[in-house]
Amino acid sequence: MTTLRQLEYLVAVVDTGSFTKAAEQLHVTQPALSHQIRALERSAGGRLLERLPRSIRLTATGRAMLPHARAALADAYRAQCAARQAAGLEVGELQIGTLYSITLGILPAALRRWRQSYPEVGIRLFEHRHTDELVEAMYAGQADLAIGPEPTDWQGTVHPLGTEDFVVVLASDDPAAVGDTVNLTDLAHRSWVHYTAGHGLSDVLDIACAQAGFEPLVAVRTEQTAAAPALAAAGLGPALVPANILPTSYDGHVLRPNPPITRALTAYTRGTPDPLAAAFIDLLAQSITADRSSVRSR
Repeated sequence: MTTLRQLEYLVAVVDTGSFTKAAEQLHVTQPALSHQIRALERSAGGRLLERLPRSIRLTATGRAMLPHARAALADAYRAQCAARQAAGLEVGELQIGTLYSITLGILPAALRRWRQSYPEVGIRLFEHRHTDELVEAMYAGQADLAIGPEPTDWQGTVHPLGTEDFVVVLASDDPAAVGDTVNLTDLAHRSWVHYTAGHGLSDVLDIACAQAGFEPLVAVRTEQTAAAPALAAAGLGPALVPANILPTSYDGHVLRPNPPITRALTAYTRGTPDPLAAAFIDLLAQSITADRSSVRSR
């Protein structure tokens, strides 16, 4: 019979890439770890791991089992938190999966309001580069709720949160830094501050430019959402960024695209959200509406 301990051992071996490192992390002997993995393989009906000279590799059976192992461990952790909360040992923890740009943009204000209302509830963030990674992590049971663009064919509950606006930012002395609005076609000849492949905002920029009839030239690519407006302000080229990530003291020039570029945001859960998650979703929707109005009035 498969046990949670065996699943924990499997995940540790995969995450560390080594039986030796996994045993050290779990504070068990390597023979004991290997014994439990073999027992898990017998239960699964086939090998889960292939030992290579310098690493390990999941077999097809292992790849099929791994997301379910992660989900089972995450559910067990949440069950433990709920039991401890009921016993009065802790108030609880809210686990949120999201994207890097959303952590930088809409979440800080919402989390500040949340802390004022629920000061003893812990927050744990899981951040991802792309919506596809976030969806996969949620199916694996990583967090209580996810915040991001609406997932495709989500087998759960989706709560619309409203939209966020994107703006084009440039150096203040850039020749195109005139007025308040811009048509992207006017910047078709420019080299852009772009995002690395696999970053969700890379898709946003590519799609926006394609709709304007061109493919963006690339001056530089960045992995960090916060770096894009800084690089644009330094004169490397225009950047397309969520308006809500810009500080009020931003020293570049901000232009609103015409037509507007927006992204619908949602919160989604695998089932009906628990009371804490539902309360956070309500607060977040109110926060987004208030902050979007504030950004537009700048």
